[in-house]
This record gives sequence, structure tokens and C-alpha cells, in this order.
Amino acid sequence: MDCIFCKIISGEIPTNILKETSRSICFLDAFPLAKGHVLVIPKNHHQKIQDMSIEENIDLFSLVHLIISKVDSITGSTLIAVHNGAEAGQEVPHVHVHLVPRSKNDSAGAIHSMFDSTLKLSEFEINELYNKLKI
Repeated sequence: MDCIFCKIISGEIPTNILKETSRSICFLDAFPLAKGHVLVIPKNHHQKIQDMSIEENIDLFSLVHLIISKVDSITGSTLIAVHNGAEAGQEVPHVHVHLVPRSKNDSAGAIHSMFDSTLKLSEFEINELYNKLKI
């Protein structure tokens, strides 16, 4: 498989591993957006979160929970980001959670700054979405 994250997990590509569990691993990003940018990934190759087992999800986000205080200690705030699929901006088709230390002057902005405008929905569209997404 030609997946950079699978190559990191197998040891083909060296990295700075911060913590590892039986199902997940976290390490410093090789192309950081900020000092202390960390990636947390499952060891098994999955493109999207919903492709992972419940146990893998629990392990992955438990590792996020464990490392987030360390990352947060760098600037006091941390962006937690997951691009779940190519259309969502995922560049490597392997689930990965970005932990990026943030500061007031980093120019990254809030999530709403990523989009051109605020979407306006009709009451009908809201109800339609509600019925489609309700569990």
C-alpha cells in the first residue's frame, strides 16, 4: 500500500513518536502548521472514521484525550481537526486527527472563516435535514 501513514506505522518512514497504543499512534507532524503540531492515527488503514470499529474509535480518541493537554500547554489553545474524506480536505486517505496549537496571531481564524458565506436554509430544508440526520 502506498500510504505514508501506513509506512510510518510499519517503520519504513521514521518519525517522532510521542505515544503508541495497540491500535493507535501519535507523532509530530513532518510538515507542521505550528510548533507542536501532532497527528494521531489508527494503526489499521481506514479512510474515514465511520470505517473504523468502535474499539478503534475509542482507542484513537482516548489517545487524543491523553495527548491534548501536552499540546495545549504550548499556547493554551489547540485546534482539533479531522478531514473525513477527500471532499472535506483530507489529503492522506488514512484517518488522522490534527492537534494544532493555536494563538491569537496565527492568522488561521475560526471554522467559519474557511467558507465564503453563511448558508441560509428554509424551514423546509431544516426539517428535511433534521429527519435525514436524526438517530
